[in-house]
Amino acid sequence: MPEITDYTAVHAKAFYDLNRKWLDQFNLTESHDLMILDDPQGTIIDRGGAIFVAVEKDEVIGTAAIIKEGDHGFELAKMTVAEAHRGKGISKMLIEKCIEKAKKLGADHLSLFSNHRLKEAIKLYEKYGFEHREVKDAPFETADISMILYL
Repeated sequence: MPEITDYTAVHAKAFYDLNRKWLDQFNLTESHDLMILDDPQGTIIDRGGAIFVAVEKDEVIGTAAIIKEGDHGFELAKMTVAEAHRGKGISKMLIEKCIEKAKKLGADHLSLFSNHRLKEAIKLYEKYGFEHREVKDAPFETADISMILYL
């Protein structure tokens, strides 16, 4: 099983490449994504969020982040697992780490934006108790799903 560890600058290329690949696969890449992928330190970590990577045999095979949103919430973002490693429970490990970290940072909720085509991801979010809500103020044009988990 992979180890879930904190992101460092060493992981920047893998973070970019893994996320860009799945975004492109579903034709979901937008300027907001690229802003985050080009500067994860500045757009996520320096603003009070966190990024986690799943590492197996010195290879980053998955990523997930929580982005600080106001005083009491975080957005779950940039969660992906390399295609060859899907179906092995890595997404569960990543989402659990994100939920745990959000709680430690004092969050009362974790929200997310997604797209209806990401059926497996949506099932995972529902399994962890995320509830569907009206999509508003989405930073992505392709976001047609919004969910929230009260912690």
